[in-house]
Amino acid sequence: MSEHGDSIVPFNPTDLQSGEPACKTDITVLSVNLRTEKSNKEELKDIKKPYEGTSLLQDEHNKDAKLSSLHPQPPSLPKPVGLGMGGKNISFEEKARGRRLRNSQESLTDPGETGSSTDSLKEDTSSNGQGLASGRPLDLPPMETPPFRIRTCSFSETENERSDPHKERLKPSRIILSPLQPSGTYPPLENSAASTSLRTTNRIDRDCLDYSAVGRRGRSERLQRNLSDSRLLDTMVSDSASVHSMKSTYSVLNPIRPRDVRNRSFLEGSVLGNGALLGAEELDRYFPERRLGIYVATWNMQGEKGLPYNLDDLLLPADTDFAQDVYVIGVQEGCPDRREWEIRLQETLGPYYVMLYAAAHGVLYLTIFVRRDLIWFCSEVEHATVTTRIISQIKTKGAVGIGFTFFGTSFLFITSHFTSGDSKVYERILDYNKIIEALALPRNLPDTNPYRSTTSDVTTRFDEVFWFGDFNFRLNKARGEVEAILNGGVGADMSPLLQHDQLLKEMKEGSIFKGFQEAAIQFPPTYKFDIGCDVYDTTTKQRTPSYTDRILYRNRQADDIKVVKYASCSSIKTSDHRPVIGMFQVKLRPGRDNIPLGAGQFDRSLYLEGIRRRITRELKKKEAAMKNQNNSTVCTIS
Repeated sequence: MSEHGDSIVPFNPTDLQSGEPACKTDITVLSVNLRTEKSNKEELKDIKKPYEGTSLLQDEHNKDAKLSSLHPQPPSLPKPVGLGMGGKNISFEEKARGRRLRNSQESLTDPGETGSSTDSLKEDTSSNGQGLASGRPLDLPPMETPPFRIRTCSFSETENERSDPHKERLKPSRIILSPLQPSGTYPPLENSAASTSLRTTNRIDRDCLDYSAVGRRGRSERLQRNLSDSRLLDTMVSDSASVHSMKSTYSVLNPIRPRDVRNRSFLEGSVLGNGALLGAEELDRYFPERRLGIYVATWNMQGEKGLPYNLDDLLLPADTDFAQDVYVIGVQEGCPDRREWEIRLQETLGPYYVMLYAAAHGVLYLTIFVRRDLIWFCSEVEHATVTTRIISQIKTKGAVGIGFTFFGTSFLFITSHFTSGDSKVYERILDYNKIIEALALPRNLPDTNPYRSTTSDVTTRFDEVFWFGDFNFRLNKARGEVEAILNGGVGADMSPLLQHDQLLKEMKEGSIFKGFQEAAIQFPPTYKFDIGCDVYDTTTKQRTPSYTDRILYRNRQADDIKVVKYASCSSIKTSDHRPVIGMFQVKLRPGRDNIPLGAGQFDRSLYLEGIRRRITRELKKKEAAMKNQNNSTVCTIS
């Protein structure tokens, strides 16, 4: 007898021929039933298999006890529910109601089962009914795999339950509700879904993929090539939302792994060489569409000392959405202080740009600014000059050219000033021929396509050529007729005037600018104005308005240069010429690392001076605004 009055029957494994559980409290009932009622063996077949594991554990426990009495003993098996120490027996209705409640709660939290809850409840009820019919309580503790609560509990809780054999453990059987089936088909998803997750799923940002240039297969190959350097595909987010969200985990730049740094770089070799600074991978990383934005401006300043107060209208027009990657400014008859002009350009462009190179030939100035992020992909810069008027002490007529390579594309920028005069067309053609023959470029830069180059024409030795300046070609028409056409309200259609343009006529005949193109002109003539107003020449000479300031371009491959904008800047009126601006998108190609790089060199002193002036200008504006606020006081109280 135990201290609570319960009878204790010693365990005898020979009495259990069918392998029933060796629980201390139920062993007597099971042994008596097996000897007296053979029919109950059939009923207990369904419930004996789950307890075979417990019987084996108890047998091994007895074996260990026989081997050594000092060996650590496993914890004793817990008592069944309802027969704990000091507890009273629970009725069958209460047990069934509690079991159904626990089963329904566990079925909602156990995702591993797919059985029907209705069938499980029927089996549970039938087994309890059989035990009740035999006149004995059949409340055996289930010993299958731990339930959801046991599996998810902490290690300390499991140890506490094992250390306390008298603690009740609720282990309901696994029951899960039957899955719900949709009553009908789901409505189709509209294409105009506003959900951000739907719009970003399986989408690749435009800064890592060229949608317009390649097909579906090409897009996949290019994406693999873009991300192969740092193996970013291994760390992509699970929903593959976008490459931009993936890169934002680190920084704007792609992360670099140490094993990628250890790989050997290609000093000379294939254009597609892995790790090449000017190769295809690096090009696609910065220019997915392989297009470079170039801004070209030409202006005859008429040698005026006073510069415009604000150059924003010249370099940063208000009707453009984005600034360009490269700014090229050519000036004819420039101001006496060339350094002041360059500082003003730097002040206007701000800290986003640095001056790559500047060259001059007398009063001809040519300045190139690039985005400071792109300066590492520029080669060494070379320049050359040509004089077309030798007698003059001041070099006012001639040309200055600058050439360099960006990635694998070579560029040549030329600004020139041809002979003036309405009837001197032949002299202007001679100036052009002398420039293309005498301009000694390139010198050290490798020719990207030597098979198409000729020694007599410098423009054939570069991939992309921009030639701009004051060409001085006029309109072969009387001034009165030209003014009548302008006052007739033709608007943007300048074809009636361009029919008399000398330059277009000579280009059609092939006597000048062979292979060059010009965008459609949709602005009035840029020469000659009275200074400070929009009225054409009112002096005694009465010069005919003409298109003297032009921007022409030439490329080796068709459609390499795309014109975005071609216009004049009418807001700058400090000269008798109006500036002409052009925006272009230029096709880029990968290069090799045998190109001599410029090592990121730029004019640092000019950069610092321009930024200092920019900050000073902003501070003066704030001070002026504060003074205006203080002066606008209506009354004061003393």
